Amino acid sequence: MSYVLGFIVADGCIGVKRLRKDGTKQFCLSITSKDISLLKNIRKVMSAGQSIILKQSGTKKGACYHLQIGYQEICNDLINLGIYPRKTYNLNPIKVPYKYFPDFVRGFFDGDGTVYIYKVNGVPQIKVGFISTSLSFLTELNKQLCRSLDIPIKSIHKTTDGRVEKGMTQFTTHFYIDDCKRLYKFMYKNASIFLDRKYKIFKKWENMKSKNRRHYIKKNYPSKIGWQLNQKVLA
Repeated sequence: MSYVLGFIVADGCIGVKRLRKDGTKQFCLSITSKDISLLKNIRKVMSAGQSIILKQSGTKKGACYHLQIGYQEICNDLINLGIYPRKTYNLNPIKVPYKYFPDFVRGFFDGDGTVYIYKVNGVPQIKVGFISTSLSFLTELNKQLCRSLDIPIKSIHKTTDGRVEKGMTQFTTHFYIDDCKRLYKFMYKNASIFLDRKYKIFKKWENMKSKNRRHYIKKNYPSKIGWQLNQKVLA
């Protein structure tokens, strides 16, 4: 359930479905993903019986799958945990017990995280990123995660590259190479639910590292030009 909470922080929302006769609000939880298998696993974990619906989109993101759950107890629990309606504009740090924190991070990563392999001077590298519209949420997540990995706290940057949806500001933080290895072990230890395509990138990196990086000596490379498009907001 901590994984599901993390995924909801990234790709879920609480909406007001309607007002009841007594004037109280009736809420509805919506979860969206391009991966139907992941939504099926989330639905199973939540013991929900609702149908998963394919929704076409006119944006570059294309079609995605949509799970909507109207159980008021679940919605109220999420609100009490800090997942409010219109969370894009009012998300604050979410308190998660430490023993469940790796699962929470993995859930958020599967929703609003990226991982990819690239090359510098012909040598394979790996990079992991987290993104959020909430600076306070990402700042606390970054601090707690870096402390858990026993690494220096990463910088947070504000994106200004024109890819931000609806003109909203987004904030990012990134991990590289050895820190990604620690993150991989932290997130996937005893994991029972995860997005398979992202997990496979970590596994691919493990195989590439053993074959291609055996004689690699780490060097300090100049920053990429693209990094100048991001404004550093926190060290």
